[in-house]
Amino acid sequence: MDWEEKNNEETDTAVTEAEAEEAEEGTAGETEPEEELETAAQREAREKREEEERQAKARKRRLIPPFVMLLAGAVVSIVMRILNYEFQTMLIILLCVLLGFYFVGRILQIMLDRFELQIQEAHMEEGEVIEKEPES
Repeated sequence: MDWEEKNNEETDTAVTEAEAEEAEEGTAGETEPEEELETAAQREAREKREEEERQAKARKRRLIPPFVMLLAGAVVSIVMRILNYEFQTMLIILLCVLLGFYFVGRILQIMLDRFELQIQEAHMEEGEVIEKEPES
């Protein structure tokens, strides 16, 4: 954590504590506590943090297709070596397996990206509150 992030967190907590004290003083007679509104700086910091987390996940997901491909290639190579396949036949089969499992890994990566997008959209919809007008 660098100095700016630490300083922002300290000022955010100080501001939040001051707002909480003001809210307690102003709402002493009320029974329902008011929800704290997110300031622009807090929202911007939260959005930046969420974007960094999404980018980190995307970087990790980029490694899925090559990992699946190489793992399948290693298994097939070992099995074909044990079964004494000819070298040329072994290379052709290995190439087909590598290409096939690369596409399988790519499909898996695309599915994970879509799942994350759906989760993100559901999270965004939770934040939105739509009030209905009472029917007469």
